[in-house]
Amino acid sequence: MTTLTDPPGSTFRLSMLLNDTRYRSTTLQVIAFILLMSAIFYLYSNLATNLREAGLNISFAFLGTPAGYDINQTLIEYTSQSSNLRAAFVGILNTLLVAFLACIMATIFGVIAGVLRLSKNWLVRKLMAVYVEIFRNIPVLIWILIIYALMTIASPSPRAFRGDDATASMILDGAAITNRGVYVPGPFFTRGIGGEDGSVINWLLVIAVLIGSFVVTRMVTARANATQEATGVRPNTLWTNLAIWFVPIIVLLFILGLAWDIPELKGFNFSGGLKVGAPLIALWFALSIYTGAFIAENVRAGIQAVSKGQTEAAAALGLRPGRVMSLVVLPQALRVIVPPLISQYLNITKNSSLAILVGYADITATLGGITLNQTGRAIECVLLLMAFYLAASLIISAVMNVYNNSMKLKER
Repeated sequence: MTTLTDPPGSTFRLSMLLNDTRYRSTTLQVIAFILLMSAIFYLYSNLATNLREAGLNISFAFLGTPAGYDINQTLIEYTSQSSNLRAAFVGILNTLLVAFLACIMATIFGVIAGVLRLSKNWLVRKLMAVYVEIFRNIPVLIWILIIYALMTIASPSPRAFRGDDATASMILDGAAITNRGVYVPGPFFTRGIGGEDGSVINWLLVIAVLIGSFVVTRMVTARANATQEATGVRPNTLWTNLAIWFVPIIVLLFILGLAWDIPELKGFNFSGGLKVGAPLIALWFALSIYTGAFIAENVRAGIQAVSKGQTEAAAALGLRPGRVMSLVVLPQALRVIVPPLISQYLNITKNSSLAILVGYADITATLGGITLNQTGRAIECVLLLMAFYLAASLIISAVMNVYNNSMKLKER
């Protein structure tokens, strides 16, 4: 008679770390981690030894000393007596501004050009092909120089707006395009929590209301989608969403006393209002039209990845071609478009470092340019630059990956 018993447990041996599949992967990862940390420690020790022998030390105390230079366009208050840290913040905000504007405009250019690349009109299709081939095959550095030259040469100087024999005039008596930049009316608040001069608190309130409107409209749309799935009838949300967007912000602006500062010609230049400098415009448009050519190809590939049966089915339901593209084709094409679109947004952010070419004070021009030359802290400045671009790239990737995951097919 035989009895069934559990097999005897095997004793652990060191050879099992490599021979046993249960432990092999973990062992290899531990070994790789130890080797990596050893290499990092060796490189750091070598760097510290070389710096010590050269009489150098890593210190960020220079960030607290006065910068000693002016910046032509700032989003926050800044003077030449401000610290190098504040100058770096000015450069960071300028970099984020041009990157944000360029990402939006490049997306608009890319989507329009990508859709028109597939137009049935031969002339439109070829014109978009010419745009794509010309702009993406010429370096963005050249386009920055071209647009900046056109901006400074073709536009009139401020003195052209002076006197009875003026050769230029303001647009609607409120805006002026000059070779120094574009001057437009600037908003400010006459009352509110922060008082006059458009305080940060008042603007934060405006941003908070806009974010709240966005969240509420998403909730209204989600509820309408749920009602449609349950009953087959979709409630009309157009006027509701428009009211949610416009009524709260109009009421808030009225309470805060929104007013406009009109630019006026005083002396040899305009004063007042809001100035958008020629370097910012050149960098903004160059990055937009250059990257837009690449996005156009991504959009074209995404549209062609959608089965023609989808278009034919939508047309059979009586949808017009424009509605077929916006409601059927593009939502499905986004699953193909968004992943390479992330890389294009990252390229815009990193290519903005070319701003120093036209005198736009981004983070590379301030921290990696003037501050580095004045203080001689090359290692510290480069490390901070690397940290900023790395953080910005990771944040953009994270945000776009969240959006990309939301566009994936949902299994039921």
